Amino acid sequence: MTPTPLPVVAHAAAKGIDYELFLDCVHCGLCTSACPTYVELGDENDSPRGRIYLMRGVADGRIPLDDKVVGHLELCLDCRACETACPSGVQYGKLIEPFRINMTKLGVQGVKLGWMKNFLLFQITPYADRMRWALKPARLLQWSGLDGLLKKIGFYGLLPGSVRQFHDMLPPLQRHYGSLPEMLPAEGTRRARVALFTGCAGDAFFPETTVATARVLQKNGCDVWIPRSQGCCGALHYHAAQEQPALDFAKKNIELFLSKDIDAIIVNAAGCGAMLKDYGHLLHTDEAKAFTKKTRDISEFLMELGPIKPTHPLNMKATYHDACHLCHGQQIRKQPRQLLEMIPGLELVPLPESEICCGAAGSYNLTQPEMAERLGQRKAAHLLATGADAVFSSNVGCLIQIGRYMREQKPNIRIGHVIDALWASYGG
Repeated sequence: MTPTPLPVVAHAAAKGIDYELFLDCVHCGLCTSACPTYVELGDENDSPRGRIYLMRGVADGRIPLDDKVVGHLELCLDCRACETACPSGVQYGKLIEPFRINMTKLGVQGVKLGWMKNFLLFQITPYADRMRWALKPARLLQWSGLDGLLKKIGFYGLLPGSVRQFHDMLPPLQRHYGSLPEMLPAEGTRRARVALFTGCAGDAFFPETTVATARVLQKNGCDVWIPRSQGCCGALHYHAAQEQPALDFAKKNIELFLSKDIDAIIVNAAGCGAMLKDYGHLLHTDEAKAFTKKTRDISEFLMELGPIKPTHPLNMKATYHDACHLCHGQQIRKQPRQLLEMIPGLELVPLPESEICCGAAGSYNLTQPEMAERLGQRKAAHLLATGADAVFSSNVGCLIQIGRYMREQKPNIRIGHVIDALWASYGG
């Protein structure tokens, strides 16, 4: 029996996408309850199966790629919660991401960022040194108390909207450590040689977490190599459909990190980790696949290695928020919780809707501020309901987004990375 031929893709927006990926979706709807935009809006077009139907319709030439369709596709957070929920194994990310890239190449774009947001997102944020310098004035204002004073007298109301938006997102900024030695020796018996991926935005906003990650690795018997010339993972560009800069970052990182004999490449930011683990799929080279095999989230690596037991009590009630690109993108859920549960005195309480996106999603809180705020407030309400004194997560974007909305309602709550808590319990 001759198999039925697949339809001919009629639209350039679907160029390079395997048509079989569309057919994997059987439209059962089990993904809808996991989708943040559908949960908020109840619009089938803003559900995963609805967006797949729209993309397939455009590919077939049955519907036009008009502003309405583009709007529904761009409202997607690319959190990939639908992949976790799907019983058919639909690879939604391999549909929405290339489709958006093709849309951009065709000049079809619903959300247009202003020049300042574009400049800050793509010319400052992905470069660690530039990002560090850009945050110096904000650090000074926070440290001196002028930040609060200027807000009280209404100065910030005179600033452009995009600047106010960035200011509102800023977490309390700790003093930056400057630079760590390129090589840090293991404490006690050496158990592994690892490289630490420090990234760009995460290290600039939360330098204390970079230091804590390096120290925790040392404490667990790892020689830690911190390559000086490493760059951004490329996620910001890739998720904004700017494919070539993302690939350029990927190629440089692959060449650098594979230049030494190491057991693992360690990353502490879920968004970066998901991108680094996707290099093999993006580049299809043996080197990229080797890089992907070595990449580990810090919690994943520690649980594989067997973590040294922390001993210093942290007497608090805490909850854990699942970062989308850790629990959905990398299927890592239990390891961060296991690390927290090892800490004496820490009571870990469950968080309702833990796997629903907080609204950060890379640059989503800048490109889709209304939906990002709805999801941020939704997440904050669930966090407050736990009665927790502290919230831990595993991604820079989540920590910024959650902190923004939690500080409005519970200013003294602690917001931090899982590794910050572990290092504190080690006595650091």
